[in-house]
Amino acid sequence: MLHPRSSKHAPGQSPFVGSKGQSVSSKIHSAASSVFDLPIAQDTAQSRDALAQSIPPSLTSQHEDESPSYLVVSGGTGCNGIVSAFGSNVTYVLPVSDNGGSSSEIIRVLGGPSIGDIRSRLIRLIPEAPPASPTEAIRRLLSHRFSADLTEQQAKEEWRDLVEGRSPLWKGIPPDRKETIRGFLVYFEGELLRRAHKRFSFRNGSVGNYFLTAVHLFLRSVPSAIFLFSSITGSKAHILPVLVTNHTVTIAAELVNGSRIVGQCEISHPVAPLTPRIVVRSELDDEPALDEEHDIDDDVGVLPKSPEHNSLFAKPEQDNSEVPLESRIQRVYYINPYGQEVFPRPNSEFLSALRSLDVLVYSVGSLWTSIIPCLVNAHNDRETGGYTAADYVLAVTETLNRHDGQKSSAQPSFAVRMTPDYPVSAFITHLVYLRGTTIEVDELTLTALGVKCIAIDCQPNDKGKLLYTPSDVKLALAQIFDESD
Repeated sequence: MLHPRSSKHAPGQSPFVGSKGQSVSSKIHSAASSVFDLPIAQDTAQSRDALAQSIPPSLTSQHEDESPSYLVVSGGTGCNGIVSAFGSNVTYVLPVSDNGGSSSEIIRVLGGPSIGDIRSRLIRLIPEAPPASPTEAIRRLLSHRFSADLTEQQAKEEWRDLVEGRSPLWKGIPPDRKETIRGFLVYFEGELLRRAHKRFSFRNGSVGNYFLTAVHLFLRSVPSAIFLFSSITGSKAHILPVLVTNHTVTIAAELVNGSRIVGQCEISHPVAPLTPRIVVRSELDDEPALDEEHDIDDDVGVLPKSPEHNSLFAKPEQDNSEVPLESRIQRVYYINPYGQEVFPRPNSEFLSALRSLDVLVYSVGSLWTSIIPCLVNAHNDRETGGYTAADYVLAVTETLNRHDGQKSSAQPSFAVRMTPDYPVSAFITHLVYLRGTTIEVDELTLTALGVKCIAIDCQPNDKGKLLYTPSDVKLALAQIFDESD
């Protein structure tokens, strides 16, 4: 789904972005504060005004060519296959709330935001290079994942070979970059040893995640970690975390039937059927997540850590076998460890990009847990069982038109007042879909909403799955721009 810059409405996930390119939510707190760690207080009109004044001026274009500039909102893996369609004049916005896979184990032991989706995009945007080149050697190293089939001892031995410089993965990497990467991996191990009682597991672990986490822990900045990763790999990627925070970011889904599910992995792709539970403080570790400064993540609150088996999650080729949700998702929101809804301030660079770039693309990915994406998928998943294309569009636009009601600092209310201030076309102008998709696409309904449909003809891959290709997306974008001229 696309939206041009001209309307200056700023779509995004419900807690972030609202209309007219301004602050998102009616109640927002500082991203770098302890919003995810402490009970919240009621907000005031003054704080909302201060936020509006704090948004920096629009970014100036970094490209002098005539090609349009893109702001692509997506999850970590869904968009990787089509990134070449957007050229070099593109900014990617990614979530930091995934608690599955390798990120789950890192968060369980070290805390902090999830960096798995960011690492996935950074790896994908490393420029193509000859197989024997240093760039390709670095890509192989940072793309490496320890097998989930290894025993704990075997995984530790593989890690030991890597961190001590004996692993064949180091072959072809120049000494300066090797020692830079290895130095941060040594730092990562040191942080794990300080929390040895938590028994970190390297099974299914991503070397790229370990490196990016170590840089973040050392520099206390996700954007700085992205910069260093890009510098070492030669990537020209411009990637923005949707939130800039040093704390663990947790999302929850409120279902239409009133139930609540906590954690992105549990919402979107649970490793096993789980019922999130509330635990008393005595069940949690007494050790701090970091040192006495408590500035990355504290083991405080009443929400449990992500289940340890989340670390073994790997996205399946097909989602058809997943257990469907008991009810449709009403909304997704952020919570702190006490279970209270919080309203973190979005990355200011994200807001600036929304105001300055030409085209906003809701890209391929999970609708509800990857910042309300995008180009309609070829099939529904656990989050979107039974959805039509119009349901995807309305999920995005109703989220952006939502105004949160008054919240109590003692017991947050999850009731929402829906006030459709802006029409659908203020947020979405075009929808691109694959002809042959199993999702119902009623073009008459979408046209009545002000959304023009662009159908793509494609052939299924060798597994019978319909997928977007860069050439398909380029063709659709060209058609949209031709019509706009």
